[in-house]
Amino acid sequence: MLTRMIQLGQMKKEPDLRKVWDKEDRDFTPWLAEHGLELLGDTIGIDLELNSQEQSVGPFKADILCKDTVTDKWVLIENQIERTDHAHLGQILTYGAGLEATTIVWIAKQFSEEHRAALDWLNEITDERFNFFGLEIELWQIDNSPIAPKFNIVCKPNDWIVGRSGTTTGGTGTTPDQQLKFDYWTAFVEYLSQQDSTLKVGKPAPWSFCQISIGRSGFSLLAYLNLKDNAITIGCTCRDLTL
Repeated sequence: MLTRMIQLGQMKKEPDLRKVWDKEDRDFTPWLAEHGLELLGDTIGIDLELNSQEQSVGPFKADILCKDTVTDKWVLIENQIERTDHAHLGQILTYGAGLEATTIVWIAKQFSEEHRAALDWLNEITDERFNFFGLEIELWQIDNSPIAPKFNIVCKPNDWIVGRSGTTTGGTGTTPDQQLKFDYWTAFVEYLSQQDSTLKVGKPAPWSFCQISIGRSGFSLLAYLNLKDNAITIGCTCRDLTL
């Protein structure tokens, strides 16, 4: 019996990011803002909407400012195409405070253990409103194909669950209840998409709640899944809402 052999390509990593992005401010930041936000959002499990590049913070400028389209809260992105340094650690704290960002994303070619530990510490001491992510950016190529970017999460908020390719998932290690919640919210998101609903929902997660944006700033709905009573309840959150 003959077995059909499938020819596979060879994957190789491009170690020099500057072959694609020569300058951080002139090349990498514009690429990320214009073309890379969807990939970044898929990786960390947040739907990102660009607000501005080089956002002024007093006499300083933050690389990218986005909105989390579900929570309507600010997401600060600071990037560098070299190894992390103390200057950028100070920048993410200064810019985050000045812009009132609740999610801070630090992207670099490589994270030092000290800076990874600093983000872990910030996630540990801050409450659940604040999220700190550390990501390393890589470039990969298969044979002579175009070079493709890839984000790797090296630091994330406590209990933040993201799976392969960044999609939030039940995955290995989840309980049956968590998997059931994930499956339910996945079906809910698919249903809204099929109905062409104007409601916006974040990526499915194995949690008891799901935050829903109705398109009004400072106002969102919260759906709660009660497995014990086999029931769904709806609540709302209001932030800086003028009635």
